[in-house]
Amino acid sequence: MQITSLEGAGAEITGVDIRHLSGAEFAAIRQAYADHGVIFFRDQSLSEDDHIAFARRFGPININRFFLAHERYPEIALVLKEKEQKTNIGGGWHTDHSYDAEPAMGSVLVARQLPDAGGDTWFASMYTAYDTLDAATKEEIAGLRAVHSAKHIFGSAQNNFYKANEDTGGRIGNTAAADVLEDVTHPVVITHPLSGRKALYVNPAFTTKIAGYSEEASSALLMRLYAHAMKPDHAHRFKWRDGSVAFWDNRATWHWAMNDYHGERRLMHRITIEGCALN
Repeated sequence: MQITSLEGAGAEITGVDIRHLSGAEFAAIRQAYADHGVIFFRDQSLSEDDHIAFARRFGPININRFFLAHERYPEIALVLKEKEQKTNIGGGWHTDHSYDAEPAMGSVLVARQLPDAGGDTWFASMYTAYDTLDAATKEEIAGLRAVHSAKHIFGSAQNNFYKANEDTGGRIGNTAAADVLEDVTHPVVITHPLSGRKALYVNPAFTTKIAGYSEEASSALLMRLYAHAMKPDHAHRFKWRDGSVAFWDNRATWHWAMNDYHGERRLMHRITIEGCALN
């Protein structure tokens, strides 16, 4: 098994079949995941049962509230765009489940049907985003907390992102669950529970404001942090192939699914793993 660091973010792991991991291989993969925030595998042959078994080695599975589920495996959420649809799922920088009091640890995404070209996913390191902040900004954000919400993305209000894009119907639902989900706060800078490293923990999709700040001051600070985190040298563009698997940590990365394959079908299977409170 070989672990190769990638430019910008993440590591690629080759020479291993994740259906049949020794104890030493599993430990090395777990450490690479903690160190890099996102790891990629190639040339895997995972059935749905294999996918579930791999995810469960890392923790309990989170059953997604908003995505269309696999008809036989409720643990698997479908990340789908049909040929005739224009809007994809995850088409903007975000990190999953930051709106939960105990955000999901991470997700294992398996390619099932890919377009002939396009459909790459960007991943950005929030370890690097924090490490490369200037000293004054690090001091400014130390101890701050930010509010995270699901309502404006998944809720029933007219400004719901997916409701405004009508061709997401059937793929995203359960607005009632978002409506009753209480907004939460998390530290703007967390100490990662696996690696012990500091990471920037705000994101453009689900972070709504800095707690205790005016709307104007909150927006100005968040825009500054986002612009810094989005720098190209903090990110890696992953090109999917048949047999590709990505396993990312929501506490240490952002991701963004490219929507550049109109007229073709793309189907991915996603399993999300439960996390813990962040400090």
